[in-house]
This record gives sequence, structure tokens and C-alpha cells, in this order.
Amino acid sequence: MGRMFGTDGVRGIANSELTPELAFQLGKAGALVLTKGAHKPKILVAKDTRISGDLLESAMVAGILSVGAEAVLLGVVPTPAVAYLVREYDADAGVMISASHNPVEFNGIKFFNREGLKLSDALEDEIQKLIEGDFEGVSVPTGKDIGHVSRAENATKDYVAFAVNTLEGDLSGLKIALDCANGASYLAAAEAFEKLGAEVFVIHHEPNGVNINEKCGSTHPEDLMKFVVEKGCDLGLAFDGDSDRCLAVNEKGELVNGDFIILIAGLYLKEMGKLKDDTIVVTVMSNLGLMLAAKELGLKVSITAVGDRYVLEDILLNNYSIGGEQSGHVIFKDFNTTGDGIVTAIQLAGIVKKKGKTLSELASVMRMLPQVLVNVKIPNEFKNIHEVDEEVMDLIREVEESLEGKGRVLIRPSGTEPLVRIMLEGEDQDEINAAAHKIADLIKSKIA
Repeated sequence: MGRMFGTDGVRGIANSELTPELAFQLGKAGALVLTKGAHKPKILVAKDTRISGDLLESAMVAGILSVGAEAVLLGVVPTPAVAYLVREYDADAGVMISASHNPVEFNGIKFFNREGLKLSDALEDEIQKLIEGDFEGVSVPTGKDIGHVSRAENATKDYVAFAVNTLEGDLSGLKIALDCANGASYLAAAEAFEKLGAEVFVIHHEPNGVNINEKCGSTHPEDLMKFVVEKGCDLGLAFDGDSDRCLAVNEKGELVNGDFIILIAGLYLKEMGKLKDDTIVVTVMSNLGLMLAAKELGLKVSITAVGDRYVLEDILLNNYSIGGEQSGHVIFKDFNTTGDGIVTAIQLAGIVKKKGKTLSELASVMRMLPQVLVNVKIPNEFKNIHEVDEEVMDLIREVEESLEGKGRVLIRPSGTEPLVRIMLEGEDQDEINAAAHKIADLIKSKIA
């Protein structure tokens, strides 16, 4: 068996790749690994709105109970709520059942430790080893020692109170549109912004189990871009299925991605004297335009591998204040231990109000270099083809040389899907489009 955990937990097609049997095993192994030494371990379990959530939740909980731990059901709440509530409720661990921005047929399982942090590779490997060893040597409780289930009735309310309290002041006078992706933010987002005094309009907030991320949310913000203009909103904010991402839309209906949000927030924190070492943390996928703008504006940039877990590692190691990804995962260290879409949205809206500027004015500090991203569906065993196939490697070098130092090629296997992502940046959109598709076509020909 290959490595079970990807960049963000265990993910696959629900009831086919991510089966109830596997969910049971993950619940059992996760409880054993994460609650060593706890007298009566307590594990929080949450989910997003997709139809397979009930199926996998039941199996996960059975696994947790089978080793004598208590499962506390949070219901449908955002992923960052689990990271916060595991600390607030003094739990030993937390589990989120979600496939984030992926389509409804996918689901996933990600763990948080008692500090609200995603697991290290070593702990994930320990969980996998238990499962692969068929739990050899593990005794199971009986009678009164079997675990039990309880429900946290105020999970959403408690998370909203936390999110609202991250802002000094309020959002009165702002007209804000929210796109909840028919996902986990469908209750919490509107409640938070209403408590802060904004005039709130909400779209895609009626989940039915199958419409999560369907032509909406941060992966499909087109509806929000139109809606903001039609309603005359100051800004729009789009979340993904589990609300650990947030993208924005300015008053003109133009998309403002995570790179802009990180730069805007970083500059504001610097102005307030709250940006440690004048440094923002981003990943290799961030646009070169951000790097250039940061340098001009007196900010330093620390660059990590893709994944908010790696951004967080750098933030914690160096005590940095903020970091994130172009996709909208943004981590404010003073507030939460993972990407938090609702907190990011609140902070960005707060900057708009406090600065007295439009979002388009704030975003003008950066110019995106033309960029193209091409996804190639590829079997997992071929995901490293760009590192081992000589012809593919030669073509990549040829394209890099043609950019003459004014662009770059980045090829990255997806950690959650059977894809290789081919990203190019450069000064000429047509040139990089052609080059990206040339690389993609060559890779496709190798696996046909």
C-alpha cells in the first residue's frame, strides 16, 4: 500500500475509495495514536454538507468508540471551527469529514491534535501502520469501558463568537455579499457578519447534500462576481465547501485571490506594528507579482511547499504573523491554527472599513503576472513523470529557457486528486498558454 495520507488528510471517492470500513479503521487508529495516556479520551467529530458525511461519520464514530474514547459530534461546522473548538472544549483530538473544494462524490478525513494542529507525517504514518498491521496487539474494551457519543449543541454559536471577537470594532456601513458554496459555512458566515453589523446578502447557502461546491463558492465565484455588482456591494466573499478558504470580489466584480488578501493584510499588520519581521509566508504557487510587490513595499517573503500545513509549520517555527496560499487558505497566527475562511473574510472586510478605501484600491498594490494552470488527469503511479521521463524533463527545461528569467514553470502532483498541475507564469499570456498545453500534451501521450 502507498501512503494513505495526502497533503490534507485521507481523501477519495466516498463509499468506493474512502469506504466505511476505512473510516472505521481511521477512527480506531486515530483515537489510539492521538489519545495516548488520556484517561477517557474525547474526540470531536465534524462534517461538511455532502451526502456521504453521515455514512462516514457513523463509521468513524464506531471506530472511536471501539477503543473506549468519547466522540463529541459537532454536526456541520467549518474545518477551522474544529481547530478552534478542540482547544476550547479541552478535547484530545478532532476530526473533520470533508473533501474541501472537491466535488460531491469525494470526501475526506483529516485529524487535528489537541492543540488544533494538523498531524505531522510521523503521526500519520503511525496511524497507517496500525491499520496495515490489522491492529495487532491492540486490546479492545468491553462492558462499561466502551466509548459513548455526546453532541455539542452550541458548536456553531461558539465558533461564531470566536470569529466575531477577532475583529476590533464592527463592520457597520458595509454592504457585503457571501457565497457559502452550499457548504459548511452556510450558517456560521451570515451569522458572524450580521453580528458585526454589516448589511449581508447570502447566496448558495441552501445545501441539499449534493450541491456543495457546484458552480459556486471559491472555486466558481462567477455568480458572486455578478451579484456584487447587481446589489452594489462593497465586496463579496466566497468560501469553499469546508470554509477553510476565502476568496474576495471587489466592488467592480473583479476577483481578489489569496495572494492579494495576504499582501493587503500583511501590509495592514505592518502598519499596525504587528507583522513579525515584516514577513509574509506564501507557497511556491503564489504569483511572481506578489514577490515583486512585496519587495517594493518593504515586505519579506518566506516561501514553502504547497499546503497550508507547511505554511503553518513556517509560521510556528519563526513566529510569523500571517501566511497562506493563492487558493485562499490564509492563516492569521494570532487567531487560529489553520486556514480560516470566515476569520479571513472578517479581517479583510475590517481593513476595508478601517482604511476607508475600496477593495479595488487596496488590491492595486499588486499586479498579477499572466499565469496559466493546466490540470492533467494521471494515474497516481505516474505523478512523478516530470521528474523521471527524459523527454518531459527536456521540454520543461526548453520552456524555462524561453522565458529568459521573466517567468517560471512549476509542475506539482496533486496531494488529493489523481492530477498533475502544470503552472506557468510569464509576460505573454499566449506564449505561456501554448507552452503549458505543449507540456500537458506530452505528458498525456506518455500515459495513453
